[in-house]
Amino acid sequence: MGKAIPTIGCPSRTAAVIMLRNQRYTTSQIADRIGIEKKTVIALEHSAGRQRQPRQSEQMGRTVVFPTDILDALKPHAERRSLSVNALARLIVETVADDDMVDAVLDDGETEQ
Repeated sequence: MGKAIPTIGCPSRTAAVIMLRNQRYTTSQIADRIGIEKKTVIALEHSAGRQRQPRQSEQMGRTVVFPTDILDALKPHAERRSLSVNALARLIVETVADDDMVDAVLDDGETEQ
């Protein structure tokens, strides 16, 4: 296991990530604040065994259905991150929504007026 790197007053980068997440920072905001990549934020959260608190919509049981070919395409990306395909799909949609990246991701010419 690697040596802990004190970060923004916390004993490690993992502790800093968890502290900022608990303060409702987005993945991008955490990455910028600490000076690491977003994928590192995600990896640190995962390795710490931190479970994100379910959103109200998850508690209410809303479901989005993805075609199996999309889930199959996400599978290698999920495996590299030690996530389930469903967790990765939720994380992608959550990140796009939280970071207001819908227009950038879709690039379909439909922008907010």
